[in-house]
Amino acid sequence: FRRRLISSRISVAAATAVAQTTPDALIKTVSTEVIDTIKGDKTLQSGDVSKIISLVDAKVMPHVNFQRMTASAVGRNWRTATPEQQKRLQEEFKTLLVRTYAGALTQVKDQTVQLKPLRAAAEDTEVVVRTEVKGKGEPIQLDYRLEKADAAWKIYDVNVLGVWLVEQYRGQFAQDISSGGIDGLIAKLAERNKGAGKS
Repeated sequence: FRRRLISSRISVAAATAVAQTTPDALIKTVSTEVIDTIKGDKTLQSGDVSKIISLVDAKVMPHVNFQRMTASAVGRNWRTATPEQQKRLQEEFKTLLVRTYAGALTQVKDQTVQLKPLRAAAEDTEVVVRTEVKGKGEPIQLDYRLEKADAAWKIYDVNVLGVWLVEQYRGQFAQDISSGGIDGLIAKLAERNKGAGKS
């Protein structure tokens, strides 16, 4: 028990240390951990989506500001949603994003992550960290928008192959809200997530 307590203290300390680093160091650490974990695990390499989702949940999600991400994707309608609707939207959007990110990770074989030089001043509280995932084929552009909140950097948008996810979903969500309101959007997201879970 004592050993487990010490190791959990070490992992909390490690997570705290990562949270207090620079935004590019955070992205490098998290990306490398995820890719190295996949490379070292045959079931992850075989594309076991549920295990990849658990990995993303454990390694990536603690560094994401989900409320800001969801509010940005929902747009002006976020302010008119009830606290319960906001909670449901965050849960369903998180599931959708985790599955999207996990789907991309099933392609990981021998890739490495390379960071591009960070263009930011020390006092900046919002930055873009640009990376390239390099392997056998064409490099994949993967960029992150981060904000500094309470001395920790948090991701609030991801750019995959030139498309910012929040912007991509904003248009789609606006259509769903105009046809069925906030509850209609929640229902659509829940339906999509159920469908993805079966595949």
